[in-house]
Order: sequence, then C-alpha cells, then structure tokens
Amino acid sequence: MEKFFCISIIALGLGNMPAFAWHSGPGEVSDSLVEEEPVFANTLKDLVVNGKSNLEKLQTGALNVTAIDIKPLVNTSATLGDIINRAPGVRVRSEGGKGSDYDLSINGMSGNSIRYFIDGVPLETKGTGVNVTNFPINLIDHIEIYKGVVPASLGGDALGGAINIITSGRKKNYLDASVSAGSYQTYQGDLAGSYTSSHGIIIKPSLSIGYSKNDYTVRGVRVWSEEDDAFVSRDMKRFHDRYFSAVAQMEVGVEKRSWADMFFIGGSWSEVRKDIQTGAVQNVVYGKAERHTSDWSLLLRYRKRNLLTDGLTVNLTASYTNDNSCTIDTAYRKYSWDGSWIPSNRNEISGNSRMMRHYRRPLTVVRVNLDYTLGDWHSLNLNCMVNANGNHRYDDMDASFEPSTDYFTKTILGLTYTQSFASDRLNNTLFIKDYINHVKIGQTDEYWITGSNAMPKSSTKQNIGCGLGSRYSFFDALSVRGSYENTVRLPLARELLGNGTTVYPNLRLHPEKSHNFNIGLFGSVDMGEYGNITYEGDAFYRKIQDYIQAKISEAEGMMQYDNVSNVSMKGCEGQLTYSYGSWLSLSGNVSYQLAMDMNRLKSDGKPSATYRNKVPNKPWLYGNADLTLNFDRMFTKDDGLRFNYLYQYVHWFFLTWEGYGWLETKSRIPTQNMHSASLTYSWKRDQYNVSLECSNIFDSALYDNFMLQKPGRAFTVKFRLYLH
Repeated sequence: MEKFFCISIIALGLGNMPAFAWHSGPGEVSDSLVEEEPVFANTLKDLVVNGKSNLEKLQTGALNVTAIDIKPLVNTSATLGDIINRAPGVRVRSEGGKGSDYDLSINGMSGNSIRYFIDGVPLETKGTGVNVTNFPINLIDHIEIYKGVVPASLGGDALGGAINIITSGRKKNYLDASVSAGSYQTYQGDLAGSYTSSHGIIIKPSLSIGYSKNDYTVRGVRVWSEEDDAFVSRDMKRFHDRYFSAVAQMEVGVEKRSWADMFFIGGSWSEVRKDIQTGAVQNVVYGKAERHTSDWSLLLRYRKRNLLTDGLTVNLTASYTNDNSCTIDTAYRKYSWDGSWIPSNRNEISGNSRMMRHYRRPLTVVRVNLDYTLGDWHSLNLNCMVNANGNHRYDDMDASFEPSTDYFTKTILGLTYTQSFASDRLNNTLFIKDYINHVKIGQTDEYWITGSNAMPKSSTKQNIGCGLGSRYSFFDALSVRGSYENTVRLPLARELLGNGTTVYPNLRLHPEKSHNFNIGLFGSVDMGEYGNITYEGDAFYRKIQDYIQAKISEAEGMMQYDNVSNVSMKGCEGQLTYSYGSWLSLSGNVSYQLAMDMNRLKSDGKPSATYRNKVPNKPWLYGNADLTLNFDRMFTKDDGLRFNYLYQYVHWFFLTWEGYGWLETKSRIPTQNMHSASLTYSWKRDQYNVSLECSNIFDSALYDNFMLQKPGRAFTVKFRLYLH
C-alpha cells in the first residue's frame, strides 16, 4: 500500500502530459446527469446507457464511492433507507415500522459517524423531522455513498462515510404524483412538479404525507397470565405506535442568466407526530408517551460558472432552520404488552414527574464552495461550511426541570487538489480539512448523569485532518484505487445534549478521531452478445480513538452515548453484477467487518474483560442478492413490465459484550433471512404505473437494534402518475 501511495504522490509533479480532467465536487457533478425527459419504457435502453456512464465516472474515481440510480425504483414503495440498504457495506437498521428511529452503518461505522447531505448541504437543514425514512424519492436523481474517506468539498466531519442525495435536475414542466397503501394501515402520498413561466421563472413545489398505525405482531413478549398466575411468552400486536409525517417545500428561481447559472430561494415545512411504543429495548413498553416535531426552514442557492475569471465556479448556499420538538409523557402508568396498565407514581420514560419537554434547536448553515480549473488536468476546490446550532430546553409541566440554553458552532474548511493524467487512466486527489468547534453549555441538571459539573461553560477546540486518494486504470476490466484520511468527527446534538426522551445528555463526550484506509479493485467485462459483467472488491481498516457508542440501561430503557478510547475496525466487501441487454440484471454483494475493543486495561488499570471482543449490537456479516427482469412492449408499443426479487441476509451477532457472563447464555440477535418481491406495470410511456409488492415474504422474525423487532410480512400497492 505504501508503494501505491508513493506512486500517486510522485505523479502530482507530472503536469505536461495530455489528459482529461473531470473535477466537479460532490453535488456539482450532477450537471451532466440532468435529464430533460423521464425514462420511458420504449427509450429506456439509450437513456440508461447515458446515465450509467455518468454515474460510473463517480464510482470509478479515486475515492471509494457507490452511486445508486433512483429512476428504476421510483415506481415502487421503497423508501430512501430501503434503497441505501441494498448497497455493499451498508446497513440501515430500523427500530420498528414506518417512521421509527434508525441507525445506518457504512463499513461498520454507524450512527452519527455518518453524515447526510442533500446536494452537498447538510440534510439537517430540513429539520430533524426529515430523514432517509420519509424523504420523497421522486425528488431524487441518484445517491452518492462515500465510504471511509469523505471529500473535503462536502464540508462534513463524518468519520465513517457520508450519504449525498442528489435531487433531480428536470427543468421542463412536469407533474409527478403517487399514492400507496399497505399492511398495518400504512399509507403514503407524494406530489412533486415544476412549472416554468414565459419569463423563465421556475417554480418547484412538492408535498409528501405518510401515515401508519404500525400495529404489527411482536413475537415472544412477556405478559401476565391470570390462568397461569405467572408471566408467559405471547405474540402481541403493537398498540401505541402510530406515525404521521408531512413534508412540504417550495422553490422559486431562475437559471441560465448572465448573473447566475442558477438562483433559487425557497422554504420547507415538516410535521411529525409519533407514538412511542418502547424504550431502547423491547421489554420496556409505553402506552401514552408521544413525540411531536415541527420544523420550517428558509433556503437560498446560487451558482455561477466563470465568475470573475475563466474556470472559476462558485456555489453558495445559506439556510435557516427552526427546529422544534416536544416529548409528552403525562401518564402515571405502567403498561404491559397486552395494553393493560397499572397506576404508577412516575412517568413512563424517565421515571420522574409528568413532563411536556420542549427542545428548540435553531440552525444556521452557510456553505461557500469555489471550484477552479487549472488547465485541462488540474483543479482546486475550496469549501467552507459553518453550522451554528442552539439548544433551548424548557418544560410546561415539570416544575423541577431547569430551563437552559446551549450553543455549539462548528466551522469546517476544506481544500482539495485534483488531477488526471494519461487520458484519465491516473486520477489523484489530495485534501486537507480544518475543524473548529465551539460549545457553550447552559444546562446543569442531573449532573451525575450528564457530567455538566465537570465541563467548562464555554470552550473552543480545533483539529486538523487530511487525506489522499489515487486510482489507476490498466484497462476496462481492471482498475485499482486506494485512499486514506485522518479525520475528526464532532459530537452531534443528539449525542451531546440528548433527545428529550430516551437519550440522556453526555456533556463529557470527546470528538472521535480515526485513520481510515481503503484499497480496492474494480472493472467491467463486455462479453458482447452474452452480456456484461461488472465487479468490485474493497478492503478497509479504521483505527479510532474516542469512538462514540450508545450504551443502554435495560432496566429503564434509556440510552446514553459514551466514548470508547481505542477501537479498530477492518473488513472487506465485494459486489458482482451481470446484465444481459436491458431486460436482465442479476447482482449480489457480501460484506464482512470486524470491530474490536483494543483496550487491554480498564480506566482503573485492571485487565479489561472486553479486550479483543467484537463491539456488541453490530452486524459483522451480511449480504444482498437482487434480480430484475424488464419486459418491454407487453401489450402495446409503449408499455412495460418490471419484476424485482430481493434477498437480504444478516448473520447472527452478540447483543452485549461477549466477555461478560457465560458465552453459552449470551443474548444473540439470530441469523435473519428476508425475501421481498415487486411487480410493476407501466403504460403510456411511463405516464401510468402500478406496482404490487410483498416484503418479508416468508414472515420471518427480523430484528435490529437491541433486539427490537421489525414488521412481518407486508403487502403494498402503489399507483404513480407522471405527466410532462
């Protein structure tokens, strides 16, 4: 690996070789991906070839990145999280049904180690009510999944990777509307469109509404039996897990003007109401607790090529988000899984007084991105991202709760140098990042839990990170790449300040630091009339200091994030895809990862029982297999039928540290197998689309975080109308 990186660095001095430069930053590259027309059944072949060739430019660069085209899946009821979950090295672990909290991992790094962006801007600018579970997929063109090494042009402090959602660039007038209904009283409606006036004013509205009762059956929970005069194991339905979300946004702007290639102003609004059925573990059940979230935001976007000088492109984004959440827990009751309850002298979640806890978290984000082309084979990118976040807490009912205001601001500067040589066979990237974090703490309550008494009220810290990536293509069938990043990840509001319900604050948290290495091979083999094969294999290694991990108190169902001083993570992943024309695609991927506690001694100097143990509650072997069949002109010249079959496998893993207790009696999350299928019929050039789907066909018992069960077999029907 050292020789490989040395060759890459030496190549930085080669400036006179004829070459091809492709140097747009993440989010900006999608200019070449903009489609003026939807993908029709009878023109699918030509457009797909075009689109994939552009996505391949992203996937075959110096960094380890997976790009997923959304268009083939927009007619299904799959959420953004479902789609991401099919990628190699990625796991999305939900805590229940529709709208439940989730944990996403990339190469073993999970939770807040992963950052989310929309067109290069943090997704949190939409408010905490908008995430990968309810973001409308009909607004998306493709998804970029960065693994381990995150480009400085994104301006994020991710430790393990990043998800960048690239929205559709369709400019012509269109209307995209869909509605779906499914098991467990689940409904979803989406509406998006664009209208351009005679004066060139572009209006882009969208609306998404979702609801689910989530009353699926939970297996093997403990309930009291009068007949047996004891607790017995029964299968019971979830009785307090309703979810409702509404997300709306509107943008107005212009394009292709002398003073701006693109200028938009807009706003968004979201409302989420969710019953809280369980704590962080399934043996704690609630019957009245609720969480409400209401957000609105204002956004400005500006882009101009060749500003002041040829080759200089400026992207500017500024946003303000008013994020409000409220947790309501006023019932002095203790519930059982059969819905029965007994009076209690404390609330359901924290065991304290009745509460109506408000969290107001205003967020201001400013991003300035400058991309400058130097000749035909060099480019520089300068990115500055400023996030200013407040945290105002108060309670309408709990008189003992002390209102407080906390502030934290992070500024991330990134400088990237990119070059390409030998007709783009050799591609190199170097970058450096500067992380500046300022925290002002106001809360002092429960200091024995939060550590507020041990922390300064105001502090500013700075960290430096850097990285490089290189890729060399011998020929179409064989390319090699490697990348490295010394990165820092600052704690998020949820980790540092809690969430007001099931997560305690921990003001003693330190930023995570990691050395991330990636190396891989990939290529494509064209077999002519026998089809095409593409493959990819990657290995990674992460050495992490102050790894932030969630810890659970099973007795009260509460969670708190804490630092683990020394964790190593390594693994590998591979994907193989075979395609035959436009009608057959068969792909499979497998991922193996090993995260271990590398602390020989505990803080008191005694030997650690968890030394070289796998980090618990983390899948370490999993994979996906995907079969797609497309049949054009089934009954008319402009219709088509699409069949998709998906199989997902997760090997068993320990729920807690394997070094504690008897190995034979350790709690395990068992091996899981999930089979799903969908059938979509489209006619009138994709204007009308109907999809029938079945997830978890064999009604298998599926689990995720801390043994929380997911829904069983579910059916969904979706109708989509696309007019342009």
